[in-house]
Amino acid sequence: MRIFYILAFFSAIFSVSLAQAQPLVPLPPAPPIPLSNLETPSKIALGKTLFFDPKLSVNGSISCAFCHMPKAGFADPRPVSIGVGGKRGGRNAPPVLNAAYLKLQFWDGRAGSLEEQALGPLTNPVEMENPNNQSIVDRLRKIPAYRKRFQEVFGGSVSIDRIAEAIGAYERTLVTPETPYDRFLMGDKKALSSAQKRGFMLFKGKARCVLCHSGALLSDQGYHNLGVPQTGTLPVDVGRYAVTHYPLDKGKFRTPPLRNVALTSPYMHDGAFRNLSQVVDFYDRGGGRSRFPTKDPLLIPLHLTSAEKKDLVAFLKSLTGETKKQMNQP
Repeated sequence: MRIFYILAFFSAIFSVSLAQAQPLVPLPPAPPIPLSNLETPSKIALGKTLFFDPKLSVNGSISCAFCHMPKAGFADPRPVSIGVGGKRGGRNAPPVLNAAYLKLQFWDGRAGSLEEQALGPLTNPVEMENPNNQSIVDRLRKIPAYRKRFQEVFGGSVSIDRIAEAIGAYERTLVTPETPYDRFLMGDKKALSSAQKRGFMLFKGKARCVLCHSGALLSDQGYHNLGVPQTGTLPVDVGRYAVTHYPLDKGKFRTPPLRNVALTSPYMHDGAFRNLSQVVDFYDRGGGRSRFPTKDPLLIPLHLTSAEKKDLVAFLKSLTGETKKQMNQP
């Protein structure tokens, strides 16, 4: 068991060096677009229709937007997501806003693209519960409007890959580059309040947030075990380990980007904390207890004062970007 601690420690130190190499910079105005799924206005519009259409689920009861709500920063305000028939999942749905900038999708990084991620919930037994992808294709092919639109966009009939491509194209438009924080980084010293400026200094210094929350997304896109309380439906959630089967990944989850974080409560992979103050308190304690010997050694008690905690939360609220018309429900 001791070797696990030693390896975890050096793994964490390596992660720190990577995080520190990422400067705090504004979010690029647009994410990269894969050559395999070039965007057109009609493809984006079709993807938006599909994103909000409950017909993608087996009984027509839930859509992608059911767990990625525009009013909640395209995240889920419930601790864990609810699927067909009221089935409760094991994790909180990550926000879709700015997900196009991520290298991997889901809390455990099991999907390599927005297109791959879009297909996951369709056949998940506790989400949209379709028996297979072909059943979704058959359902949409029976709808004249969809037959016409897929022909216009793709020059062919409905297929599961084209469904994923349309949704992925729409999700790449869900970006929020304009925040007070971005304007501050670009030289507008009045973009942040005095409390937010103090919070930013804490973020980079005493609170140690920047060790993992760095780069344009304010995430190292790495995986860490924080000792978050397990409150979801899973008796044990092994996190990244379920994907890699690497023992040192047990209990690790992706560092969530902090952009729009004030909109996306509750927090952590299982919605364990209701508000940002609880999250700050959790980090101030040095995280929680973990059943795995992989808890990140970066987590130490911070000894923040009450005023410092308030300033840190104030800064986090400066990360909210302006939404656009295409983000609203049709």
